[in-house]
This record gives sequence, structure tokens and C-alpha cells, in this order.
Amino acid sequence: MKKSTITLLVVVGILVALASWVIGAYNGLVTLDEETNGKWAQVESAYQRRADLIPNLVNTVKGYAEFEQETLTGVIEARAKATGINVDANN
Repeated sequence: MKKSTITLLVVVGILVALASWVIGAYNGLVTLDEETNGKWAQVESAYQRRADLIPNLVNTVKGYAEFEQETLTGVIEARAKATGINVDANN
């Protein structure tokens, strides 16, 4: 074979190898981008779930606050009655 033919084949081989590497790198980047989008969708889903749970938590706290208010009122009334007891020395 002539020296020019060998040189041409080596150059073509290097170009093919370089093109294969560039295509592989691009495909890898596309794969990473898709994985990133999928993970971010999971994060947004978790945020949405938390946001959906907040009204339930607020309603639970409101219900418990009403119960606490009733309990506090009962304790205050009982304390007032207990401090208002008169002791009769004749009994």
C-alpha cells in the first residue's frame, strides 16, 4: 500500500473514532438530562403532597383548639368553685 493511502485510512479511522466518542458523549448527556427531569418531577410531587396535607393539618389543629378551649373553661370554673367554698366552724 502506498504511504498516502495508509495516512488517509488512519485519518478516517481517527475521525470515525472521534465522531463515535462525540455521539456517545451526547447520548450520555441526554440520558443525564432525562434522569434529572425525572428526579425533579419527584421533588415537585413531594412538594405538592405536602401542600395538599396542610389543610388537613389546619383542620385538625382547629378541632383540637376547640377541645382545649372547652377544657380550659371547665378547669377555670372548677377552680373558681373550689376557691369559693366556705367552711362553717359549727359543723
